[in-house]
Amino acid sequence: MSVSERVFTRQVRHVHPDIRDPRSAAVRRQIIRDFGALVPPFLLHLPAPDVLCACWTIAREPSCGHRVSRAKKEAVAAAVSTINACPYCVDVHTATLRALTGSAPAAAIAAENPAHISDPALRDLVVWARATRSPDAPILRQPPFVDQQAPELIGTAVAFHYINRMVNIFAAESPFPLSTPRTKPLFATLAMPAFRNLMRRDVRPGASLDLLPAAPLPADLSWAQTDPIIADAYGRAAATFETAGQQVLPVQVRELVNERLADWRGEDPGISRVWVDDAICTLATQHRPLGRLALLASFASYQIDTHVIEDARNHLEPAADEALIAATAWASFTAARRIGSWLHHHAG
Repeated sequence: MSVSERVFTRQVRHVHPDIRDPRSAAVRRQIIRDFGALVPPFLLHLPAPDVLCACWTIAREPSCGHRVSRAKKEAVAAAVSTINACPYCVDVHTATLRALTGSAPAAAIAAENPAHISDPALRDLVVWARATRSPDAPILRQPPFVDQQAPELIGTAVAFHYINRMVNIFAAESPFPLSTPRTKPLFATLAMPAFRNLMRRDVRPGASLDLLPAAPLPADLSWAQTDPIIADAYGRAAATFETAGQQVLPVQVRELVNERLADWRGEDPGISRVWVDDAICTLATQHRPLGRLALLASFASYQIDTHVIEDARNHLEPAADEALIAATAWASFTAARRIGSWLHHHAG
């Protein structure tokens, strides 16, 4: 195990990823080739190799498109991460943005103050990204991009609505473990050469598709249909996430999550868990720990703690880590695709 792998593995919580698992060898090689390292957002998925491939596919293919600059997609990733209270992803993607555009836009996004971004096109895109959990926001009715750019930008936003949830549950709070709020900009500055080198890598769109079986694009992901590669990526990934959920979560739990999401308008449930305790009362007693885990992953991933994890783990079979990743991945992606469904209506 390399030094970076040891460091990154220590940043994963609740599960024990095995970087030697032969089931994940192909996707690990591709991530390292294209991304430079098996970082925690991907590393945490290792116990469930098919879900890892799905995560990688929806993250990789929108980022490889050529209709939108990488800087704009990094800004979207960072802005979405702020509204999902995912400090790890905010740190990573503002640091990447610093390497591409300088410190001012990254600092404005981290401070949740897009008005301080001087570039109007980038500023409008950040405002749009921050509104993606507000389906009635006026900017979603007139998004600051043309229809041809929608698959890359919505694809990036949906991917990070998924990734933020998983990282909140299973990763450390920051990629810079020894930093403080005051020293984070320094750590990000020191990391800039590595991020610049990463951005220079020449990656081929569509390379991840063969990692997953072909599957049709669901209607609620039709925002991707004008880009065949991104559409193919999301079709394959959606089928994989759905299969993973069916294998580990009782149908009653999945129905409850879908019912709650159907009425959801992006609001945060707040710090109290009374809402989730009330919701799972409709489930059989033996299904309530999994219902709590799935609902929190969908609506308030930052509230999942060791007690929630261990209570759910006792009701998962067969392999605890693999099933835990599958359950939370299904719930996280189901919430993310719900968000994408209301973005598409206005962008298409």
